[in-house]
Amino acid sequence: MTASATTADDPRCRDDGLGWVTRAVFSDSRVAVTVNADPPGGHTVVARYAVVPSVARARFLLPLGCPRVAAAALLSYNALRPAKLRAVRAVLGVAARVGAVDRAPFPVLTVAVPVGLDPAEVLLAERVGAELGAPVHAACGVRPPDPNHKPTLQLFNGRGEPRGYAKIGWNGATRALVAAEAAALREVAGLAGTAGHPGTTRLLTTFAWAGQTVAVVEPLPARIRGVPVDTPPDLAALLAVARRGGPQASVRPLAGSPFLTRLTEQARCAADTVGERASAAVAGLARRHGDVAVEFGHWHGDWVPWNLGRHGGDLIAWDWEHSGPEVPVGFDLAHDAFQRALVLRGEPAAEAARQVDAWLDRHGDALGLDRARQRLVADAYLLEMWLRTWRLADAGAGWNPALHPALLDTIEKRHS
Repeated sequence: MTASATTADDPRCRDDGLGWVTRAVFSDSRVAVTVNADPPGGHTVVARYAVVPSVARARFLLPLGCPRVAAAALLSYNALRPAKLRAVRAVLGVAARVGAVDRAPFPVLTVAVPVGLDPAEVLLAERVGAELGAPVHAACGVRPPDPNHKPTLQLFNGRGEPRGYAKIGWNGATRALVAAEAAALREVAGLAGTAGHPGTTRLLTTFAWAGQTVAVVEPLPARIRGVPVDTPPDLAALLAVARRGGPQASVRPLAGSPFLTRLTEQARCAADTVGERASAAVAGLARRHGDVAVEFGHWHGDWVPWNLGRHGGDLIAWDWEHSGPEVPVGFDLAHDAFQRALVLRGEPAAEAARQVDAWLDRHGDALGLDRARQRLVADAYLLEMWLRTWRLADAGAGWNPALHPALLDTIEKRHS
């Protein structure tokens, strides 16, 4: 440690990933947070973290004095990660287990609270422990600032055993996402295996904290393995999610559906951003497909291989923050195709849209989608995705440059 702390020592003043994460995790102004500096007088140190590998290139905040926890933060669920990242974390994790993180010359982030103040009043990890009924140790990954991402605490007990994750909704967009995931996890609790419904992580608790929304979910199974990115879609699981493990619903026309009503209202709200373009696109959808009857149901909302895993042969799905009801059955299949093209292969939005058409043509029959319904699902999904992009931007997350304006342009050109 060096001399007494100054504002310059507080990482929350930074505009990089370390600043973004520490502002979310240590949001109370009464908490003193310093890097390589003593806390102000009148404060009690309650936690220290290694900033790995450096302040400028921070990737992890690992608790000091808890070798098992530091190791577990690096090694847990490594089988879900890409090979290169898995190898790096494995080396660091083994070193952490024997106390190397504590001895290494990493920068040290110190967390202190005023003398006499209960840490549970101002520290998120302490509050989570109180909610769970047992103390927890926290570690945190650091990533570049992004208004659409949520800082997430990895939670462990003193033996390094996972206790869960705490997701932090810190702005309008991410607060809504955290709340939506909590609601979805409540709704699907107990449905694992019902008509092929995937398993989920259980919601442990959710609460408001210093203007933030926090959801704590249980850990994934220790031996879970990722789903390969080239795995064909699990159509039975997609149907089970759409139907909440129940029977097939009656088909209904798109015209007059709550889904079309919602799209119409949201497009109208987007007029300040894109004029009448979104409303015209929704009107075109209704004109082309209004008489087509389709089954409506729920969707996961982000059904992609990297949000899926297998444990003991059972499918597990996580990250339900975009889940919702009353969408045409087939949306998760369309999303899977779109995201594999856009994210995995780096293809532009127009090509990703063509992949949606191709997958619906290939797999749609298994979901009860004839050609007319396939076209409805594709067109409706692409509009839903653009409106999601607008909703996030409108809530403070900024525009996704891969989707705006390219996706709205693509929607218009599909039927010009």
